[in-house]
Amino acid sequence: MRFRDRAILVTGASRGIGAAIATAFAAEGGLVIVNYRESHAAAQDVAERCRALGGQALTVAADVTEAHAVAGLADRIAEEVGRLDAVVNNAFAPYRFDPDRRPRFRDVPWEAYQRQFDGAVRATYTVVQAMLPLLTRRSGGSIVNLASDLVARPSIPYHDYTTAKAALVGFSRNLAAELGPVGVRVNCVAPGLVTPTEASRDTPEAVREALIAQTPLRRLATPEDVAGPVLFLAGDDSRFVTGQVLYVDGGLVMG
Repeated sequence: MRFRDRAILVTGASRGIGAAIATAFAAEGGLVIVNYRESHAAAQDVAERCRALGGQALTVAADVTEAHAVAGLADRIAEEVGRLDAVVNNAFAPYRFDPDRRPRFRDVPWEAYQRQFDGAVRATYTVVQAMLPLLTRRSGGSIVNLASDLVARPSIPYHDYTTAKAALVGFSRNLAAELGPVGVRVNCVAPGLVTPTEASRDTPEAVREALIAQTPLRRLATPEDVAGPVLFLAGDDSRFVTGQVLYVDGGLVMG
């Protein structure tokens, strides 16, 4: 039980990748704070699954792009849990990976970029600002941010999403440099296309098949494939790893 007696916040944990990460921590004995914005019933279901797997769970609603909401989230954790050992910034602005329907650069308004920056960088900034006092109460805290392998292999119609995730990688590395001396590590997990998720629901079958053909392991990632590397970076096995980007895409990106 790698995470027994440890508390982990997972943002956007009511479904998809976030739910898989939350339940994986619970299966290793962790106390998981299941954050969600609106999907109360789905978050409660994830919490029940966490408990059935032998972990503990607390559900807390908060829009992680809003500082006052995240402050309330931090207060709940401080009052009801009293500690925080790891933060997984998984929540992001809604997006659909359908290249046939996404506009090219000339037609992408700045507001689309801003939405993705808010979902990726602003949300992570806001959560880390609020959670850092809890994380630094103990030595060995870990922050894992969900990026994308698109930062290393840009795809033409995903301008706004990819730019925001690239900024998140830079933000994470700066955090790693500053927080290392106080015992907090910061890393990124960068998945390829993950299915089944809301974001990949509209991805055409031809695009999926083309990605599979280019991928050395010859399939797409599942949410559970992403959860394992997140647990690795959050736990003691990676205690001397910080400022890194771990690509989880079956070998599509190498280097």
